[in-house]
Amino acid sequence: MAGLPETAARVLERPLPTDVVLGACAALAADLADPGSALHTRLAAHLSAAEAGSTLAELAGALTRQALERKLRRELGGLRPERLTRPDGRETVFESWAPVGLLVHIAPGNAAAVAPLSVVEGLLAGNVNVLKTSGSDTALALDLLAALAAADPSGLIAERVIALRFPSARRDWLETLCGQADAIAVWGGEEAESAVRELAPPGCRVVAWGHRISFAYLTRAAAAEDGLLDALAEDVCRLEQQACSSPQVVYLDTEDTEEVFAFAGRFAERLAKVSGARPAPRPGPAELAEITTVQQLARLEQHLGLTRVFTADDGSWRVLADTRSALAASPLHRSVWVKPLPRHRITGTLRPMRRYLQTAAVGGGRADVAALSRALFAAGVTRVTPVGSMLDGYEGEPHDGVYALQRYSRRVSVRAADAEFGPVACLDDLVSAPVLPPVPDAPLLGKEGVQRALAELDARHAHLYFRSGGSTGAPALSVFTVDDYDNQMRAAADGLLAAGFDPARDRAANLFYCGGMYGSFISFFSILERLNATQLPMAAGPDHATVAEALVAHRADTVFGMPSYLWQLFHAEADRLRAYGGIRTVFYGGEHFTGEQRRVLMEEFGVEVIRSAAYGSTDLGPLGYQCASSDGSVHHVLTDLHTLEILDPEADRPVLPGEPGRLVFTTRARAGQRLERYEIGDLGRAVEGPCACGSHVPRLELLGRYGDVVRVGTYFLNYRRVVAAAQERLAYHGEVQLVVRSGAGREELTIRLDEQYADDPGAAHRALAAEVPELGSAESEGLLALAVETVPREAFERTATSGKLRTVIDLRAA
Repeated sequence: MAGLPETAARVLERPLPTDVVLGACAALAADLADPGSALHTRLAAHLSAAEAGSTLAELAGALTRQALERKLRRELGGLRPERLTRPDGRETVFESWAPVGLLVHIAPGNAAAVAPLSVVEGLLAGNVNVLKTSGSDTALALDLLAALAAADPSGLIAERVIALRFPSARRDWLETLCGQADAIAVWGGEEAESAVRELAPPGCRVVAWGHRISFAYLTRAAAAEDGLLDALAEDVCRLEQQACSSPQVVYLDTEDTEEVFAFAGRFAERLAKVSGARPAPRPGPAELAEITTVQQLARLEQHLGLTRVFTADDGSWRVLADTRSALAASPLHRSVWVKPLPRHRITGTLRPMRRYLQTAAVGGGRADVAALSRALFAAGVTRVTPVGSMLDGYEGEPHDGVYALQRYSRRVSVRAADAEFGPVACLDDLVSAPVLPPVPDAPLLGKEGVQRALAELDARHAHLYFRSGGSTGAPALSVFTVDDYDNQMRAAADGLLAAGFDPARDRAANLFYCGGMYGSFISFFSILERLNATQLPMAAGPDHATVAEALVAHRADTVFGMPSYLWQLFHAEADRLRAYGGIRTVFYGGEHFTGEQRRVLMEEFGVEVIRSAAYGSTDLGPLGYQCASSDGSVHHVLTDLHTLEILDPEADRPVLPGEPGRLVFTTRARAGQRLERYEIGDLGRAVEGPCACGSHVPRLELLGRYGDVVRVGTYFLNYRRVVAAAQERLAYHGEVQLVVRSGAGREELTIRLDEQYADDPGAAHRALAAEVPELGSAESEGLLALAVETVPREAFERTATSGKLRTVIDLRAA
């Protein structure tokens, strides 16, 4: 304990990515959910047979990735709250949630799951956590946290968790522990909280999770419903009222004392029925003494007309009717007060006890629930539920009126110079490469496997449906949750900042394709929206004149779209757009501009910057972004979302650094579809060395798709090689399309060129056959009938959904 300050200072220098905590917790949750696992067996030994199953199930549910991700989103606004990012793309202000530092957790002795879950909350906030359990507690929390640390191969969790077990009577140890804390989370009653506040150093944040009182409030109509009373009795019997959210009092919206007594008798009948179906454990001597005292005092006050007592013959439950409205704590163990409290007196009666109030179950109509909730909140209640579900919760629910993760964190900010930091989306990327979890031990996944898995996807994880453009085959379906989509769009928005887009000044026209469940237009609408950018959401349309007119009228200086469509637009409206000369930046996606096409746009139309808006796919979402220092097809990997492997083209093993290979992505930010080791169909290589933009995020260079290579006339022909040959030998800067057919005696390959830029098919035929060895050899050997044809731009075949050029049309299968 004496070395805790030095330990905290050393450990806190390295941030703890939430990814690391989520991965370790998910692995632990899977073990806890398996009754046959060694961990489940070991932890169950620390608990009684009656509580082992429910306690471990509670822990397993709370530690799932889904539960913790929802908690992070609710409480800290996103899955990577530790990263210094820009809340508003128009400002170079960076904010993040930072740990408070050394966080001490003083756990209760009566709730086994509380201690480890409190530490997990501290880890999600990035703190160094010291857990103190009672000397009489079992080693459940210690064993569980050891298993959590073992599930993290990075070792970051192990160095942030210290678990101690000693009695609070050792005041010298407690004083040493608390005296070094930056924050203390204390679970217990007023006595425990007061003791900790005395020991806490100046400036230490004390987060008290003390005992609370909860109650039910019923209108006259609700109080007459037997089914509702049965549900209330269930709340009373669950956990023997040991939870802070258990009802200890039932308030009636009345001032009539006879009505209170009559209801108490009816409720006693319902409680007897429900309690009889749930055998009650016998309270200990101290608890029995308190129950007896409260019950006997109530019996004495019956003679004054103040109370009436209804009890079970075997003493297993009791209903204590009281004509006085003041809140009173129950002795628990199925003991319930029934009191009058007309709604106009709620705030005045309950507010003096506001620091103790937690849950109120309201029975009534919709208007009653709305009005009573406001009155109860004014009195100090923090949580309103339906009757019968007081002990139930939901993922991300506040606790005692606050979010725990915010209490365990600090909000920090950096205000930077606009000019220098405009293209910086996250300050952390300028410091070091991201710490990523290891690649899962799983088989490679192909597109067919993803489509098969969709049939089994839980409906809870299927909110948004998209279809791919179908440029490399039949359109494939992809499904996302709303949270998945939001997380991906925010990551892509950060990438667009790095690409040089300035939301404060640029006027963007969104000209991606829309409709038919295709996601490009919708995605970039969301991306620009999250950047608070000025946007003309026009979408790609066949009426080029109308589009160009809008660009000029609304002074657009930046356009987003597919290269195929933008190329058509600039040529169809060449005179108008040349005269305007205001389009300075082109952001493209889905395809690539050739070098000659870039030259034409810059020299003839005044475009200054042509850059990839994003590298992505419909099924995985955004995968990478192109910073202002990246040329060609080089992109930074969106490591907030994905882990990348590059595997040998011929074998399932990693390539050597810098060597080309198959791109395999594991997405870490999907709720339902866990796309692990997904072979996307692209080829690429890692780009070694630091990037001139200053970011340490890994880079890759895209080298095309598997579909860019087609076997024809026994030779393997690379589409990109044909395009490059056309540019080099013919100075051609139009589009290129290959059409392959089965001929009578040999295969046929037709190369289509844009007639505006290629007026001599014969010359093009000779040049391409000479420049591309595979073409010349296949033709001279009689294996291939090669033809070059020049066609109008409208004759090129494109996918119906996305408008992408179909680079290779293989008609042999047909």
